[in-house]
Amino acid sequence: MKLVLAFHGTRDPRGVAVCASIADRVRVLVDVPVVVAYADVLQPDVRSVVDGPCVVVPVFLAAGYHVRVDIPAQIGSRAGVVVTPPLGVDAVPAVLDRLREAGVRAGDVVVLGAAGSSDERALGDVRRAASLVGAVGVGYVATASPSVGDVVRGFAGFSGRRVVVASWLLAPGVFQGVLRSCGADVVAEPVGAHPLVVEALVRRYFAGRALVLRSA
Repeated sequence: MKLVLAFHGTRDPRGVAVCASIADRVRVLVDVPVVVAYADVLQPDVRSVVDGPCVVVPVFLAAGYHVRVDIPAQIGSRAGVVVTPPLGVDAVPAVLDRLREAGVRAGDVVVLGAAGSSDERALGDVRRAASLVGAVGVGYVATASPSVGDVVRGFAGFSGRRVVVASWLLAPGVFQGVLRSCGADVVAEPVGAHPLVVEALVRRYFAGRALVLRSA
């Protein structure tokens, strides 16, 4: 049963490369066709690739508009299609690993840097992720407040401790560039095609496939 990995979509080639890398790594772990689709910006969109029974896994870090409205609308009433919950907080272990790679150490002040959303439920997902990461606060790049720069400045020089930004972003690009220029002592890399993310997406697929088979 086909697996559709639904990404947001970006014109940044680095982001496109991350999407392709995630799909390639998922293909190694599932013996089914794996197709990349986009909710916005790029083609193919989700609508054009859902052509039979399949599992759609939204590769999003929060359940905002695209997850709650756009992707289901593109799928419509097609039978035999299951949309799983988004990646969401299952990306936290990968974020913690990115922090370790960046050299986080005991005593550092960790701030979660996220894209932002106008959907309060999506912001709730981000706050939950921040709690799981052990961040003292959340700063946003766009749409929501406070900005990541304001949060970092609020903790700068706090008892001589370093301020480290954990990136709650899927791929490098303009938003990651904002995190890098926010004034933090250390900025971790985005989630990317981390093995723990790939494993989480595969788990989403098999759970979704079980739902399809039970309803058949």
